[in-house]
Amino acid sequence: MHPRIFFLFSLLLAATLRAEEPPTLPIGLDAYRLWEQWPNQRIGERAYMRSTYDRRGGNEGADASHFLYQLADDYNVTLDVAGSGVLYFARYNHWHGSPWHYVVDGKNHIVQETSTANPNKPAENSVFLPESAFPNPLTWTWSLTKGADLMWVPMPFEKSFQMAYSRTHYGTGYYIYKQYVRGAKLSQPIRSWNENPPDKDVLSLISKSGSDLVPQPNTPEGKKVGIVREAGIWSLSGNSTVGVERRIDKPQMLRALEFSVPKDKAAEFGRCKIRITWDDLPNTSVEAPIALFFGTGTLYNRDDREYLVKSFPMVVRFDKERVHLACYFPMPFFKSALIQIIGDGKSSVSDIQWSARFAPYKGPANHVGYFHATYHDHPQPEPGKDLVLLDTRKTEGGGDWSGSLVGTSFIFTHRNDLGTLEGDPRFFFDDSLTPQAQGTGTEEWGGGGDYWGGRNMTLPFAGHPVGARKIEEAKCDEDKIHSAYRFLLADLMPFGKNALIRLEHGGENLSTEHYETVTYWYGLNSPSLIKTDTLQLGNDASEQLHRYVSPDASQPYEITSRYELGVDKIKGKEIYPAETDHGRKTTGSSEFTLKLDPKNYGVMLRRKLDYAFPNQRAEVYIANAASILHAPRTTQLVSEDWQLAGTWYLAGGNTCIYSNPKEELGVTQHNAQTSNRRFRDDEFLIPRDLTQGRSAIRIRVKFTPVTIPLYPGQLLPELAWSEIRYDAYCFVMPKAPR
Repeated sequence: MHPRIFFLFSLLLAATLRAEEPPTLPIGLDAYRLWEQWPNQRIGERAYMRSTYDRRGGNEGADASHFLYQLADDYNVTLDVAGSGVLYFARYNHWHGSPWHYVVDGKNHIVQETSTANPNKPAENSVFLPESAFPNPLTWTWSLTKGADLMWVPMPFEKSFQMAYSRTHYGTGYYIYKQYVRGAKLSQPIRSWNENPPDKDVLSLISKSGSDLVPQPNTPEGKKVGIVREAGIWSLSGNSTVGVERRIDKPQMLRALEFSVPKDKAAEFGRCKIRITWDDLPNTSVEAPIALFFGTGTLYNRDDREYLVKSFPMVVRFDKERVHLACYFPMPFFKSALIQIIGDGKSSVSDIQWSARFAPYKGPANHVGYFHATYHDHPQPEPGKDLVLLDTRKTEGGGDWSGSLVGTSFIFTHRNDLGTLEGDPRFFFDDSLTPQAQGTGTEEWGGGGDYWGGRNMTLPFAGHPVGARKIEEAKCDEDKIHSAYRFLLADLMPFGKNALIRLEHGGENLSTEHYETVTYWYGLNSPSLIKTDTLQLGNDASEQLHRYVSPDASQPYEITSRYELGVDKIKGKEIYPAETDHGRKTTGSSEFTLKLDPKNYGVMLRRKLDYAFPNQRAEVYIANAASILHAPRTTQLVSEDWQLAGTWYLAGGNTCIYSNPKEELGVTQHNAQTSNRRFRDDEFLIPRDLTQGRSAIRIRVKFTPVTIPLYPGQLLPELAWSEIRYDAYCFVMPKAPR
């Protein structure tokens, strides 16, 4: 082909592969129905994980019973959100805290568990109530999970959502919710949850976990979607490598990847590695021990169970003669997929039967991300510092990445020491110094409670598949390995620039256990969120440049504090030293101008604030500022230019309520605790219709105080809107894969 023609053809092909509009965002139950869209970019969608963690960075009460505020002894608030969104997940330790108040758009729904009536004599085979609204397999209780009550029923809210506990003994929990840029294309409108039962087709789909989720090529459904299958048999010896490469002329998606080996070779095969390279890229996107990749720390099956892993995307199943492994994460690629198995250097494994099923991918290239499974070995965790499971700024060449966190699989001990499970997950997205996701412990993240009592369990999205209950019961060294998995589908966590996934090792980062971790994520090496401007309060030049006006604001004041992270010191050594910054506070309105990329699809406005002022709430108004960006500072906007963008609300403060009575039905306590962590980053999503096509916007933040004391009878503290820094991040379309 003539070089000029080839060049034009390449441009035409690139144009057909790259979209200028973001993909539709699956909402509510559609996030399960449309599970083949797992790789899709989630532009305009943000996920947050809140919990009852110890606000002072330790492990008090095993991260239980830290409440934002109390409205009454039987109304202890753990989650309080303004705006529209969807609650996708909630986890409690057993029935503790029940009855729970779920206040959706002002309507109080009482949610409880059948053990609530007599918590001193808990009911076996308990369920969530009302049962019709919380059916299995979207909910599971402690008798099956070995310690936790888990709820994956999506609960949409149009204006607000609040969760409160009636009882506070060991009131531990974590919750994942999402909010969306107004104007983003959603698969369905957000309508208030009203105890309506989840649709049967979704329940049926999740019930298929552990079975084949992808049609075979010779079935009517398989023919309809264009499924093709490749298969073969391999043998491994020592550190040899075997594999298969699929080269294509049209984009495809790997829909199912399966292996099986003789049962007596299961453990050896589990120690081998799987490696996947997409489209001849210079870095592998998947490289991990096979067992851990498929959701378990080892393929040793101590009690001859049928399933070690019976999850939705990963399956490890034994029959009389073989172990069968299956992965159903959808994996798009555009030119080639190289799938390899690498020996462990010691073992020989023959009769490795493999198969892979593919289907055409018909969407734009920049609508999806590649599938990644990033492995890290942590033989000697550093005291005081979280384990880093993933840092996209450093992995696979680094740079900016847009995509989603979709799960973790991790070994937390090789010697049957479960004390390490006190460690909290902490996830940071897109430059935030406050974790958007802060959990209460490692086994909670894995769907259990109280260390699972050492017992094993496997659920569609969480599990503790292997490990002897007690060290004296271990049959061999492999039996001392304990691992857990957590997969995210409806509750996946998007990012547009970078992701930093961390896990505390032990309650205060003191565990010396040998960890191994695999982090599953979809990612495209191009940003979908770009920072376009920063206003630094207390800096004269920055305030003048951004036309900052706030008649009622204080003079800039100095703050020396910390962000919400781990403990400050370990054995006298300072881990997270205090830092100094400057900011203002106001009880009125602030106005300022920020520059944007006109090709945005909405804006994420991030504020660094002083969290010493509780329950900060404001109305946010937006006006077009392009015409005054370079005009004299005296230029004023007329009132009709302003449009309401929504309410910006951050519940709680660096002072919380700790109530953890010793008895199940103990009297609620009113212990006020103040942490030394006053710095916090918080986010507000500005609607697309107020930002798109604009090179700058004028922002007005009008403080609207929340006059709620920390608990009834306490005097109100000082109320104010704090502003230290504002950053504008624009949602944009990422580039197509290179």
